[in-house]
Amino acid sequence: MRMLMLGAALVMMTSAAMTQAVRADDDDVKGAQKLAMQGRDDYWHCLAREYSRDSNQGLSEQDFGRSVAGACPSERQYYRVALLDYLTTQYPAIDAGAHLATANRAVESAQKDVVMAFVKHRPPAR
Repeated sequence: MRMLMLGAALVMMTSAAMTQAVRADDDDVKGAQKLAMQGRDDYWHCLAREYSRDSNQGLSEQDFGRSVAGACPSERQYYRVALLDYLTTQYPAIDAGAHLATANRAVESAQKDVVMAFVKHRPPAR
């Protein structure tokens, strides 16, 4: 009887610990997601400032693209790292290299979107 009670207590403690671990994992994922979204927003705001600079008026698409690629280095890196952390936390079984590739594609996509907006809204050449 004593062994049965000890076994039941162990099962209950293990179950409670697992529930807390799941909650901690959920909190970790939510926290990482929040940081990734904040990093994305900060990067986009920085790119928007770059887009709006008066000195971009006469740039070609290629020159503006190079400018955007070099702009906002700290925001870009924070976004990449925060997104990588989120993906690793959310999907731990997937290879970290795949997560890094996804984060890099997200950064490239943001840059491409800003360049496309620049091209679309630039006045026609005279």
